[in-house]
Parts: sequence; C-alpha cells; structure tokens
Amino acid sequence: MTQKRLGVVTAAETGFQIGNDPDTVLAPDAAFIRAERVPRVRTRGYYQGAPDLAVEVVSPNDRAGELLAKVQDWLAAGCRTVWVVDPTSQTVSVYRGSHETTLLTVDDELTDAELLPGFHLPVADVFKVIL
Repeated sequence: MTQKRLGVVTAAETGFQIGNDPDTVLAPDAAFIRAERVPRVRTRGYYQGAPDLAVEVVSPNDRAGELLAKVQDWLAAGCRTVWVVDPTSQTVSVYRGSHETTLLTVDDELTDAELLPGFHLPVADVFKVIL
C-alpha cells in the first residue's frame, strides 16, 4: 500500500476536547486528523477540537439515544464525518452533517473521496477485523 501522508490515525486512548466550560472530552474508538490540522509540535493533554473523522464501534451496553447524541456532539464540534460500526447488524452508518446519513451493509464499500482520497474498504472487511 502506498503511503499518501493524508494525516494521522488515532486509537481509542486519544481524547479530543470538543468543548469548554464545562470541559467536554470524547474519545472515539478510532479517528483521523488531516495532515494540515495535525499540530507541528506535540503537546501534552487532549487534542483541541474534533477530528475530521470519528469512528465509534457499537458495544452491547451502548444505548441508541446516547450514541446518536455522541454523533451529534462530534458533528457540532466540527467533525466532518462519523462512522458508527455495528457488529451485531454488520452495518456502518455514515454521518456527514446533521441531515446526511448513509447506511452501508457488507455488500457496500467505505469510501470518502474528499476526506480520504483513494481509500476504499469493503464493509465486510471491517467485520473480519473486529469479530
């Protein structure tokens, strides 16, 4: 695979401070930050702001309303896209803005030509990794 240096991928332990007063920090299961938004100097603490892409994996104890509220929090904080991966239904819900949602099944492919040029991942392959 060719490296395109599009940005940085983070794992679940990375916190993003998306609000102040009160401080609001969320940690998605995975995230992507475009290269031009990655700080040149590494600092301590949370990343200030939302990632460009947040990935949330539905766990058995997640409540639908709480998960949708988290998606809305990400989008309101400036996240461009949120992927909600549901291992039970083997679907990925793609949220872009508050009114654009796409439901992908194992027969579909995850792509985002604007945010991740050249990225293509069959949804079925997502579940080969996490199941």
